[in-house]
Amino acid sequence: MLDNIRVVLVNTSHPGNIGGAARAMKNMGLSRLVLVDPIDFPSGDAVARASGATDILDNAQIVGTLEEALVGCTLVLGTSARDRRIPWPLLDPRECGVTSCEQARQGGEVALVFGREYAGLTNEELQRCQFHVHIPSNPDFSSLNLAAAVQVLAYEVRMAWLAAENQPTKVEKFESTSMLSSQAVTADELESFYSHLELALVEIGFLDPTKPRHLMSRLRRLYGRSGISKLEMNILRGVLTETVKAARGEHHKQGKDDV
Repeated sequence: MLDNIRVVLVNTSHPGNIGGAARAMKNMGLSRLVLVDPIDFPSGDAVARASGATDILDNAQIVGTLEEALVGCTLVLGTSARDRRIPWPLLDPRECGVTSCEQARQGGEVALVFGREYAGLTNEELQRCQFHVHIPSNPDFSSLNLAAAVQVLAYEVRMAWLAAENQPTKVEKFESTSMLSSQAVTADELESFYSHLELALVEIGFLDPTKPRHLMSRLRRLYGRSGISKLEMNILRGVLTETVKAARGEHHKQGKDDV
């Protein structure tokens, strides 16, 4: 589906922006870049800014006119930062992503068209687009870098594509010790822990073995309903071991001071 969506850059003046756009595209799974009459391309600046997305640059199609860039397209969306005198169907970036993916899913060819850094698309070029796309940036500082604008729309396209493909939009990170994280402790491991916990509490003076009251029973109920994993148990046992060591060291220090 994403192969049916092309990014068209019109008359780009700075090659670094072409490289930045290529990087943004590859980040989001887009691969088809069309350059309309670029002022300086190919260029080392473009390669440097692409940061590994040189395959996008190598396969970029270079044409002389916007008409050539749009050959075969069934849906053309042009970015516009300015209000135009003639009202035109307008989409925000999220709607742009959804509309693009719907068209591409049906086998249509889609073009996302971006204009010049200094002036955007002309009125004549915008009239070749079925929809205009406006990125709702801060009105007090609304001008976006070309590559940044490509990143915004490419991101929305990817989010719409993930939704259409029923793929997750977030990937959970698993610990390298995920096996221990998922395994629950056994009853005998819990009993060993409770003995260790009681010893530590006595050592630090929190539990008086002659007057235990119901402290250990309450702690058993607390930890018993916590669903402790083997990894968590290892952490708790480590804390108790160091607690006992510290408590005994303090006792010995006090004994020496008393002498």
